[in-house]
Amino acid sequence: MLTQYWQPFREMEAIRRQLDQVFDEFAATDESNALTSLWTPPAELLDDGDHYTLKLQLPGIAPADLDVQASREAVAITGEFRPEPRQNQASDRSEFRYGKFRRVISLPSTIQNEHITADYRDGILYLTMPKTAEALNRVVRVPLGEAKSSPEVMHESSTPEMPAVHSDAPMPADAWQS
Repeated sequence: MLTQYWQPFREMEAIRRQLDQVFDEFAATDESNALTSLWTPPAELLDDGDHYTLKLQLPGIAPADLDVQASREAVAITGEFRPEPRQNQASDRSEFRYGKFRRVISLPSTIQNEHITADYRDGILYLTMPKTAEALNRVVRVPLGEAKSSPEVMHESSTPEMPAVHSDAPMPADAWQS
């Protein structure tokens, strides 16, 4: 089981960035800046143990119109959704948002940005980002009764299953007797 600790400063920083983005959208004055700030593709970040999988919905966007850059703490995706060329430029109705976009997604822990793989199929961009060794959840076996031996590091896949503890289960009467 992966234990995650609450990091209030990281969450406050994320809220600050989201508020900055909202105010930046209202402050957009010229049309090119307004187009970049109006459309943001939806994203989903999954923690798969030893790596993260980031999925972005980008229907109708050619892979040549995408640019993906990654640091150890964040991923930036920029691109452009271009309208199809038509003979008659007038349209009856269009709810599509055309133009450029930029999405920066901060990651919960560091990744190996040199080993990211990307796949683009059915309008969804899949990024597989392996975690650094420091970010992996490792279990350490602590030796008992042995003098001056170092703890043994176990891989997460070899972790034995721990029995479930139920707080409402009745305790045997002789459990507290010495």
